[in-house]
Amino acid sequence: MSALMYFLLIALAAAVFAVVWLLVKTLAHFQGKMLVTCPETEKPAGVEVDLKDAMLHTIRRESSLHLKSCTRWPERQNCGQECLRQIEQGPENCLVRTIVAEWYQGKTCVLCSKPFVEIHWHDHKPALMRMSDLKTFEWPQIAVEELPEVLQTHKPVCWNCHVAETFRREHPELVVERPWRRGHLV
Repeated sequence: MSALMYFLLIALAAAVFAVVWLLVKTLAHFQGKMLVTCPETEKPAGVEVDLKDAMLHTIRRESSLHLKSCTRWPERQNCGQECLRQIEQGPENCLVRTIVAEWYQGKTCVLCSKPFVEIHWHDHKPALMRMSDLKTFEWPQIAVEELPEVLQTHKPVCWNCHVAETFRREHPELVVERPWRRGHLV
């Protein structure tokens, strides 16, 4: 092969890498549920950015975003989508997974006092405890628009305690409570 052919292959590879890098960056910024304040109602709303549209705009170097879904739809589907400004100013600050991970920082499990270090969303996800009835549950059970209230009224629970509490709640006939006493084997 000639030097020109090598140069063209390297240039092509660099261009493909640049496009892939931009697409991955777009996915990282906009993939997932987001929490915004609806400009119309001044209340929290859960939205998702149209990723296909965002990736096309990234490739074309345009900065226009559109919503794929909103918790206020279908009633308000024809709104002006002014909430997108919040996402454009700081997409990572609107991502639910970021908001929740920051909430866990510096906290310990309300049941076992184990500190939360790094959140692994693919396995052993942390949970929550509703303090009114001491019931534990996982994050997907919470509507995005309820997130601000939930973060103020619930306590963090580690995966192990959540699994144990769920088992106790769902199968009380299989659980024998034996209180632990210091210095005694029970």
